[in-house]
Amino acid sequence: MKNILPYDGEVIYYGKVFSQKKSDSLYESLLKNIIWEHDQAVIFGKKHITKRKVAWYASKEYSYTYSRVTKTARLWTPELKTLKSKLKKLTSEDFNSCLLNLYHSGDEGMAWHSDGEKELKKHGAIASLSFGAERRFLFKNKKTKEKIEILLEHGSLLIMTGLTQENWLHRLPPTKKVKDPRVNLTFRIMDQKL
Repeated sequence: MKNILPYDGEVIYYGKVFSQKKSDSLYESLLKNIIWEHDQAVIFGKKHITKRKVAWYASKEYSYTYSRVTKTARLWTPELKTLKSKLKKLTSEDFNSCLLNLYHSGDEGMAWHSDGEKELKKHGAIASLSFGAERRFLFKNKKTKEKIEILLEHGSLLIMTGLTQENWLHRLPPTKKVKDPRVNLTFRIMDQKL
């Protein structure tokens, strides 16, 4: 495993960390058992409801604000606790929250952004698990504009850490080629001082 960023950050792509059978099982279970809701964002003072659905789970009822909307976490499901434990074994990171995204098809994506919310541990790791449709994922350096692309596979793990959020943007570009859903889990470390 090596850093896929050439400079100014660290992104490690582990590839598939679950078997095909286990990935399929987790995908079906997450679709069925997570309490999914449409996301909201306030842009230029106007509230927008996204097609993409989200859920937020954690070890306690943290409040978390992004895109000027505050969410309160639900407590871990048994399945999410199991995934959190697997990530700790793989990465040595003790994640305390998880923001989940459900993209119904390739029509739904995510614009360029960094995960720099003040509630997150500074330079803390973010672990991204992907299930379902394979999707392109892009990074863009904030200064040089250099782009790096990777294909996120079903059952795969990507870790962003160090100075990545300060120096790089990332996005999930929409595509007409993908018809199937994708579930993405981004395990995070919330600042314990909250």
